[in-house]
Amino acid sequence: MDLEEKIIFDIVKFALLEDRIEDDITTNSLVEYDQKIIAEVIVKEHGIISGIDVFKKTFYMVDPEIYINVFAGDGFSVKRGCVILEINGRESSVLKAERTALNFLQRLSGIATLTRKFVDRIKPYNVILLDTRKTTPGMRYLEKKAVRDGGGTNHRLNLEDMAMVKDNHIKMAGTITNAVKKIREKFPCKRIEVEVKDLDEFREALSLDIDMIMLDNFSIKMIKEAVRINKKSVKLEVSGNIRFENIEEKAKTGVDYISVGALTHSFKSLDLSLNIRR
Repeated sequence: MDLEEKIIFDIVKFALLEDRIEDDITTNSLVEYDQKIIAEVIVKEHGIISGIDVFKKTFYMVDPEIYINVFAGDGFSVKRGCVILEINGRESSVLKAERTALNFLQRLSGIATLTRKFVDRIKPYNVILLDTRKTTPGMRYLEKKAVRDGGGTNHRLNLEDMAMVKDNHIKMAGTITNAVKKIREKFPCKRIEVEVKDLDEFREALSLDIDMIMLDNFSIKMIKEAVRINKKSVKLEVSGNIRFENIEEKAKTGVDYISVGALTHSFKSLDLSLNIRR
């Protein structure tokens, strides 16, 4: 089991433990009425689906004998009224797993849906939408996948992926040049990105032959000037206070990437329901 699989297994296990499914006093009191049923997961609003695998893992961890048919997988665009999943199994098992499984599916689909809106907004421009590390603690692998399901691209998954020199690192090292030099000495094969707050810092970072420069909270005028100075010599990322209302204006400037923290911290869960058929 690799790290990602182990983390997702632990997330599901903890979520079920948190809900104390073995001590479900309501369902356990009605065990004499237990029978095999079919349940459907129905979409109640337009959106993009994400989280099918973790939904299934939740049910299988409750009852390995449950069988699930998938009609709309991760990344599918769905409309209100669509049946995306069908669950066959013991009614007691379905009732115990229902809320935890839906919690995963609704939240991850919410991220994918919001991501797709941003992606569609900047589609006419040659720019890539990135996420950030502003994720729910413990949920990063799932939330980053939801971004991909929505059409976005993952930035760093974790602190080991690449070097990101931010303002506090610059203060720590004294200068951008010092920070980049030390990283190159210790990790010569790692990609390096530097976050800059003004054009002076941008020029210093540009002289260091790094992989990416993040223009943090730059005005449109400053972004355009950075693009002009850069002449496509290094990849440019725009970040800071990016909203649906202003992302198109920034996409028009000619940068390569736009990162949006809101994808994983300001989404709205997709409205889904689970209905049991007898």
